[in-house]
Amino acid sequence: MLSFIVRRILASILTLVVASFIMYILTAYSGDPLMDLRGSNAPNAQLLIGQRIERLNLDVPPPLRFFGWLAGAAGCLTPFTPCDLGTDLNYTAVTQLLPNAAAATVRLVSAATILAIIFGIITGIVSALRQYSAFDLGMTFVSFLLYSLPSFLAAVLLKEFVAIDFNNWISSGDSSIGFIPTLVVALIVGAIMQALVAGSARNRVIAFAISGGATFGLLYFLDAIDWFQNPGLGWGGILLLIVGIVVGVTAVLAGFGNRRALLGAGIAGVLAYAAFFALQGLFAISTIWTIGILGLATLAVCFVIGWVIGGPDRGQVIRVTMLVGFLSSLLVVADRYLQSWPAYLASPRINNRPIATVGEQTVGLSGDMWLMGLDTFTHFLLPTISLTLISFAGYTRYARAGLLEVMNQDYIRTARAKGLSERVVITRHAFRNMLIPITTIVAADIGVLLGGALITERVFAISGMGALFNISLNRVDVNPVMGYFIVIAITAILFNFLADLSYALLDPRVRVK
Repeated sequence: MLSFIVRRILASILTLVVASFIMYILTAYSGDPLMDLRGSNAPNAQLLIGQRIERLNLDVPPPLRFFGWLAGAAGCLTPFTPCDLGTDLNYTAVTQLLPNAAAATVRLVSAATILAIIFGIITGIVSALRQYSAFDLGMTFVSFLLYSLPSFLAAVLLKEFVAIDFNNWISSGDSSIGFIPTLVVALIVGAIMQALVAGSARNRVIAFAISGGATFGLLYFLDAIDWFQNPGLGWGGILLLIVGIVVGVTAVLAGFGNRRALLGAGIAGVLAYAAFFALQGLFAISTIWTIGILGLATLAVCFVIGWVIGGPDRGQVIRVTMLVGFLSSLLVVADRYLQSWPAYLASPRINNRPIATVGEQTVGLSGDMWLMGLDTFTHFLLPTISLTLISFAGYTRYARAGLLEVMNQDYIRTARAKGLSERVVITRHAFRNMLIPITTIVAADIGVLLGGALITERVFAISGMGALFNISLNRVDVNPVMGYFIVIAITAILFNFLADLSYALLDPRVRVK
């Protein structure tokens, strides 16, 4: 393993150097970095041209200039030499430009990637298990539609039909959904749920009636209490959702026959529900570090609970308990954010138009972490959805195809012949092996999203890595372009390396030699 890691690191370094050289040369020869000064009417234009040539070594041929840049970039890999990626045409260090741009892009890409993986894999699994059903055919159509949808078009459609329409609805003062929209949503949910149900037409009709009726009743109730102007989960909503998490996680990961897992999940749910009441005072003075510490403490407590009551199947009980604790804690934090929604809408800077279409934050807005967190959420909501829709389609198709292939393998038939339940066959055998090809896709998709965010960031005016690259390339500003390239290249190489190491964890048959 050590020899493999060393070989991969050396090969990655060589690849990075060669790719960097090609990128540097292409960028340097793509235009004139003095073009803005040559067309300037300033009386000291020639002096400024001379200064730029001297400070950026523009009189040195690009192939030779690359090695000077490489020497400075190599200092970023060791603690003994300073990290020098050069400056832009305005003499601002690239190491000062990258952190803010990278932070904005990472916030955007990480959320989109996680959501796309979760929803894409879940949808793909359900489609495979309901092969050729109405749900499968419908999701196939939706997946191909989203896969072929240009990112800029998705962004523009979201701005027009989500942000603007929603803001108009909220600012109108009449937050009532209305009977017809409520009925349409209920019918759509009922149609989806009946497509998920296997069996006779009678079962599907029952599923349609129950799910559609429940959706209509819930929306009607929320409309009656003016929930969309004053949202919150409350003690009743938190209780119902935690019970749902306990039941759902236990059913999927362990089954109700595992009483230890059900007990651990129940204890984690009770502790999360108690924390909902106990932490309200602390939330009023909390910072992001407080929430982080509470999250780590929650995971530690759930780990101990699972360890104590786990018995012979301790690993499974620990996983169930920790996942229940994590998801239930997210509900508690989400409720506290929802409590700040009225104050956020009432802010003069927001003026009852919360969903932002440009920028990363509202200029001049100030408040506690909950208010500012909502502001960040509303600014990154649409670009995150845009990137998620594009990646979701691919993960859905790969997950569906992977699970269908795995389900036809001999070891799956053997597991069924041994009398294992369908849940165990899918979660412990098929699902794990299905993840092997998806691991490679995730590694490649992260690099694609970082580069593809260029279009999304431009549509939503986010000053991320894409904006930095676009502006620098138009100005023939080589050093910021190379800073962008280095971040993208290292990220792609790192995640592909992690994907290779993950194969042995997912499949014991894979051994590195």
